[in-house]
Amino acid sequence: MKKFLKVGTVFASALMALSSSVGVLANEGSERTSVSWMTMLHTPTPPSGEVESLLEEYIGMELEINWVPDASKEERINAALASNTLADIVSLTQINNTTVRQALGSGLFWDIEPYLSEFENLSQISEATLDVSRINGHIYGVPFQKPIGRYGTIIRKDWLDNLGLEVPHTMEELREVARAFTEDDPDGNGQDDTVGIVDRAESYAVGFRYVTGIFGADNLFHVNEDKQVIPSFMQPEFREAMEWYRDIYANGWINSDFAVMAKQDQRDYIANGRGGIVFSGLFDANNFQMDAVGTPQEEVMEWVLINDMTYDGRERQLLSDTNGGMGGWLAIPKTNVKTEEDLLVVLGVIDKLIDIDPYTWMTQGIEGEHYEIDENGAYKRIDDTRWQQEVQPYAGSRPSELVHTFTTTSELSNLANELIAQNAEYTIINPAQALDSETYTSQWSSLIQGIEDAYYQYMMGDIEIEGFDAAIEVFLQNGGQAIIDEFTAAYAEVN
Repeated sequence: MKKFLKVGTVFASALMALSSSVGVLANEGSERTSVSWMTMLHTPTPPSGEVESLLEEYIGMELEINWVPDASKEERINAALASNTLADIVSLTQINNTTVRQALGSGLFWDIEPYLSEFENLSQISEATLDVSRINGHIYGVPFQKPIGRYGTIIRKDWLDNLGLEVPHTMEELREVARAFTEDDPDGNGQDDTVGIVDRAESYAVGFRYVTGIFGADNLFHVNEDKQVIPSFMQPEFREAMEWYRDIYANGWINSDFAVMAKQDQRDYIANGRGGIVFSGLFDANNFQMDAVGTPQEEVMEWVLINDMTYDGRERQLLSDTNGGMGGWLAIPKTNVKTEEDLLVVLGVIDKLIDIDPYTWMTQGIEGEHYEIDENGAYKRIDDTRWQQEVQPYAGSRPSELVHTFTTTSELSNLANELIAQNAEYTIINPAQALDSETYTSQWSSLIQGIEDAYYQYMMGDIEIEGFDAAIEVFLQNGGQAIIDEFTAAYAEVN
């Protein structure tokens, strides 16, 4: 009965907020009573519990969520685009995917920019975010709003302490920590069962990409001294980063199966105490800590978060992992949402999801069920396992991560938020993000695959650097040079 009354009270407050809020939901020209949403699932299973019901009460209509596992998002989204089996809202987070970019520029989705001013929250999206959201001058979906730079180096502090090591702040120091975590028995169990760095299959686009920024490479593309816009993998700094990483692999200081390891397997590997260095979003430290609950690692695991890693005396810099604060699009297909009246309703739903109540439910859960607030105003999780099952899946689908920063009883989460805010000063974005290139839109996914393949082959010693250079030549001959020429021309027009 207590649980029923608690949820009922939240429902009532949600309805009151809905009735008094600004935004377009009940449009006279629309009879829509439900909205479907194809979005990414970053957890092992879809959510259970009452959060979805709360969201439905708040937006005033049924919400049909089609969860797409993150590991298969490329295949699933590409297939849905090809077969036109989409939802009313489609989360398109593969910013540089050729199929996605072609679909966005094909007229399949609504250009939502003319309607943003009609909504309380959508009208507040920054001009900088809107600028990096455009394709061919149009915005074909509400941009996911994210902090501009979330990444850092996360290291097992208890392992550092066990070995008497200082916290590293340079890549030279980090190399020694990776060695020691592999060879010097950091957990003290007398067994050879740990490695330094834990990476996963998305290394080229995620963990290693973060490392290239520390070495001085630019964010996906680079404007050289001749004002040419070239891919960052053609920079000498990128090559230096590759040499550093290959040395780590050759010495066995990284998990040997990183090229095929799935994200969840990486988290399990870390939770089981098998690796101690991760290049990831700084918020992941708390996730790793929660993953270890119920395991022997729970009592000993501690993390240190580093956001000022440098190399060889070079200036501190970080590559934006969110394309300048834009994590993709909440795209609305015209095949599903056929009229302007229905479009306004769907946009109204997205607008409402940026309100503080939905944001809280999708982040912290339900008060009294998933969290409580202590005397200092800090959010305290009641049951981590239940939160992971019922709330965490929604976190990756929040239309904006900028709504509110919660103070929690997790020191790791609070520190991560603080360091992520600091990152903004040192973060650089892709200089070609807002530029147009027909060849990039149509061919990038296939062209970059050859570079990625060569990266993994080089890392594992299957080819030497000459083989990577050969892959660059193939890239240039098959369309890469056209991309350079087109981006360079577009850059000259606006600069």
